[in-house]
Amino acid sequence: MDWLWLLLLGFGTGAYGVLVGAGGGFILGPALLIFFDLDKEAAAGTALALVAANTISGAPVYLRMGLVDRRSGVLFALAAIPGSVIGAFALVAVSGSIFRILFGLLLIALAIQMVVAPRISQGPSAPKKSTSRVGRMVRTRRITTDDGQVFEYSFNEGFATAFNVVLGFISSFFGTGGGFLRTPILVAAFGFPVHVAAATSIFALAFYTTAGAATHAALGHVEWWPTFVWAGIGLVAGGQVGARLAGRFKGVWILRLLLVVVLVLGVRLLFEGIRG
Repeated sequence: MDWLWLLLLGFGTGAYGVLVGAGGGFILGPALLIFFDLDKEAAAGTALALVAANTISGAPVYLRMGLVDRRSGVLFALAAIPGSVIGAFALVAVSGSIFRILFGLLLIALAIQMVVAPRISQGPSAPKKSTSRVGRMVRTRRITTDDGQVFEYSFNEGFATAFNVVLGFISSFFGTGGGFLRTPILVAAFGFPVHVAAATSIFALAFYTTAGAATHAALGHVEWWPTFVWAGIGLVAGGQVGARLAGRFKGVWILRLLLVVVLVLGVRLLFEGIRG
């Protein structure tokens, strides 16, 4: 029955990951560690390869919907690629228990940040103001979707790009892709509308997770059969569903859904790591 569970896991995480702009790696990585008993290298490498497949599938849908901030997406991807390569090599230097503890703490910290962050208004035509304004690095974007919605916001492009260097490393080291961190940070710290942040994150993920996954594959960290094949089939199908559902969910509910799953998985991984 493993193939069936992998197929269902792939579909669920594919739909949910694309919906929240995270690629699903923050669910896949812990699930492969907890429920399928993969070692940390195989879990991270396989999860990242699956995230790459998921985002490559979901990004074109978001592009057709007109939700992607293309300039930002390209800049974020270019900043993240070096770290995504280095993270694959760094993974072998830590033990399985330490890896679980670090992963759990990362997820719990994200959940706490999402709880204490101010509530976000979701009027589609309301300008979103950045909390960081430093000279000429501040840029204003105006995104018009295919159904006529207009999103206008200003943010510090230099800072928004720079933090992706760290996300690239995290994405490959944990196999998460980093989108589960980028989306809420773009919203809370840089004033991106939630739907634009999710779509742009998926677009950037498609590039740098592919580079990281290729590095993991070269190091032998990807379990191609049966995990990648069956979960990948589910991911591709789920990614199409998630992208099409994105416009039907209010941004605040997207963040609440993300909070619940992140917190549960974080506590579970932390407990397993401490228990050894």
